Amino acid sequence: MDVRVADRGDLDGVVEVLTSAFREDPLWGWAFPGGEGIDEWWRFLAGSAMRYPWVWVAGDFAAVSVWIPPGGTELTPEEEGEVDGLLAGLLGPRAPEVVTLMDRFEESHPKDRPHYYLSLLGTRPDQRGQGIGMALLADGLSRIDAEGAAAYLESSNSANVPRYEKHGFREIGGFERPGGGFSATTMWREPRAAQPDQG
Repeated sequence: MDVRVADRGDLDGVVEVLTSAFREDPLWGWAFPGGEGIDEWWRFLAGSAMRYPWVWVAGDFAAVSVWIPPGGTELTPEEEGEVDGLLAGLLGPRAPEVVTLMDRFEESHPKDRPHYYLSLLGTRPDQRGQGIGMALLADGLSRIDAEGAAAYLESSNSANVPRYEKHGFREIGGFERPGGGFSATTMWREPRAAQPDQG
């Protein structure tokens, strides 16, 4: 599988993958009903993350992963100041609920140990079921293991928790979306020793 670092010219393709991947997600589908405005939200997040060389594309935009490296932040301080206004423009009167959701992401995020943060991992719907997303995850984790670093993610879909566990993540907590009815799962992975070459 061809995996490469995304550059600014890839932003439209990255946004397209994430928009289609999360349109019916239990958490993000609630935040952006019918997918309305979610493309602009992903453009905001992925565009900011591209300041690090850790946004990865598999194949011809079959899947995308967005990692934030240790010591990094998902958004710049200036962008943090734009979040409330952006969500208000995208969601109108629902924006405060989604701002509360974003606060819960932040409150649950471990702050005591350096780690790579898997902000987003999405596979295009027509490419699902082929293991591409998990292969992209494994590729990223092999690079992270080579640095001896830990990793963290939030699973917004409970069906994916066993898949992450197979790659060494363990559940450490979770949080509910505003109004309840769904809980996201927070997961941590200790670094693994690089595997010796079997060739």
